[in-house]
Amino acid sequence: MPVFNFKFTVDAPVTAVSHFHHDTRILKKLSPPPIFVQIHRFEPLGEGSEAEFTLWFGPLPLRWLAIHSDVSVNGFTDTQARGPLKHWQHTHRFTAVSPQTTQVHEQIEYSHKPGLPGLLSRLLFNKAGLYGLFTARQWLTRWHVRQQQREKSTLLTRNQESPN
Repeated sequence: MPVFNFKFTVDAPVTAVSHFHHDTRILKKLSPPPIFVQIHRFEPLGEGSEAEFTLWFGPLPLRWLAIHSDVSVNGFTDTQARGPLKHWQHTHRFTAVSPQTTQVHEQIEYSHKPGLPGLLSRLLFNKAGLYGLFTARQWLTRWHVRQQQREKSTLLTRNQESPN
């Protein structure tokens, strides 16, 4: 079974990176064009929570149901219960490199359905395609977490300046 690994760092504490990944809008935030996400149901991230969505690759819809497990501040796993691949298990791990830097490690174990049904997933979810997707997600994660940190800092500053 193929395994895809991707690591990158984010200039933020583990708690900030974890908080960002708990956002129910995460798929929309991390899906670069030409992929668009239609959320059907996305439960708050927790043990056994479900996310049901469609990934649109241009006019091609791929409906997906993912179940979350091993949820903690240090990451989680989402496993495809229903979708375009025979098997998909995506583990997200967040490790503190320093108090203000987090390493994100993405590991995906996947396999394709045989024959014609697996042709589309072989084209879209091969190592080159996953590398392109996760390179984009690396930059999008950094940008969104930086924005989240700025908003938090602005709120703290306003609260400190506000007379009670």
